[in-house]
Amino acid sequence: MHTDQAFADAKRAVFWLDGGAPDPCEPLGGNEKADLAVVGGGYTGLWTALRAKERYPDLDVVVLEAGACGNAASGRNGGFCSASLTHGYGNGLARWPDEIDTLERLGMANLEAIGDTIAQYGIDCNWERTGELTVATAPHHLDELAEEVAVRRAAGEKVALLDQAEVRAEVASPTYLGALAEPTRTALVEPARLVWGLRQACLDLGVRIYENTPVTGLQRGLLLTATGEVRADRIALASNAFPSLLRRLRPFTVPVYDLVLMTEPLSAEQLAAIGWQHRQGIGDASNLFHYYRLTRDNRILWGGYEPLYSFGSKIHESLEQRDAIHGMLARHFFTTFPQLEGLRFTHRWGGVIDTSTRFCAFFGTASSGRVAYALGYTGLGVAATRFGADVMLDLLYDEDSDRRRLQMVRDRPIPFPPEPIRYAGIRLTKWSMARADAHAGHRNLWLRTLDRLGLGFDF
Repeated sequence: MHTDQAFADAKRAVFWLDGGAPDPCEPLGGNEKADLAVVGGGYTGLWTALRAKERYPDLDVVVLEAGACGNAASGRNGGFCSASLTHGYGNGLARWPDEIDTLERLGMANLEAIGDTIAQYGIDCNWERTGELTVATAPHHLDELAEEVAVRRAAGEKVALLDQAEVRAEVASPTYLGALAEPTRTALVEPARLVWGLRQACLDLGVRIYENTPVTGLQRGLLLTATGEVRADRIALASNAFPSLLRRLRPFTVPVYDLVLMTEPLSAEQLAAIGWQHRQGIGDASNLFHYYRLTRDNRILWGGYEPLYSFGSKIHESLEQRDAIHGMLARHFFTTFPQLEGLRFTHRWGGVIDTSTRFCAFFGTASSGRVAYALGYTGLGVAATRFGADVMLDLLYDEDSDRRRLQMVRDRPIPFPPEPIRYAGIRLTKWSMARADAHAGHRNLWLRTLDRLGLGFDF
């Protein structure tokens, strides 16, 4: 079967959001007051509302969501729930070497707390503590992974370096040369169902959620919408890739589209042909990388590789479908798993995330500490958003904590330059990353300059 035929009939829809969504909450219909107002009904916003009610039960909390909770990045991602708060150990070590042990400890505690929350509120999101494989698909990856394993094992982490035979015994692909295996620091989750479960938990605790209520302005404790306004003592901004209500923050992130395919369920014979008995999440070690995982009904989600940035930081649903990119993803899929030739894709979609120049979230306040924000998760926010919610609450309510004392929390990234320099720089960075992948990992002058400045572009 020709590769293009494999996704020719794929539904142009998000698999996770395709059925089962709860009835929407009513839009805001008038003027209201609240102790805490949260802008955004994705992971960051819902975790903020939920943690606020858990930490301060008497708070009156309102959530304002422009569409439906989870319809953006939180409901359409790959469902990798990682303990890392820094978009990987290497990034955290390079930026905050003196507190990497604390960051790793807090990240693991955060992951454990998510599992506890899912159990406490009975959230049906297929939470699986599978661990993750970072697979080497080029010889130079082996040295890079070996170096990371040595550093992390010296720090007490349970990671292992698998050789070619060992990784192919885990998952059978002719492209695998080895892998870094971490068994405890990644869980897999059905992302939309996690959103819906958090939403219901918030409602059960008395949070008022207004959907289909875009916030159009912020004025000294007042959130403006087309159908009313909310005056709040404190405000948490959780708008992810969408333009911040604080205009000064907009240069610090850019929106990036990531495209995804989902296969039909594998038969028992197809699943046996690739192994994957431990159901780990998988990502390859390239700069432009793929990520993939199994679903509860043994489909394979396959995404990544080609981050898409549009001039002027454009956000539009037309960017969620790209025949050329989806076709390329399909070809890469069958290169990785040629034994699955004939398998079809049932869904194809894309989604927008926010990336920052330091590759992970940053935090801060405005309006004399009465407005807090967390953004810039750069594609690894499924778990880190809970941490970000607690940071915002620490800041808003002046709580001392290990989180708040972190340099990682007190620092901010360098902003992206204005257009057209921004677009040209991102294009050059992507080209350089692809070139490095094709030339044994050699980083050209542009990438080495970005490394020295602590800058980058990722998804």
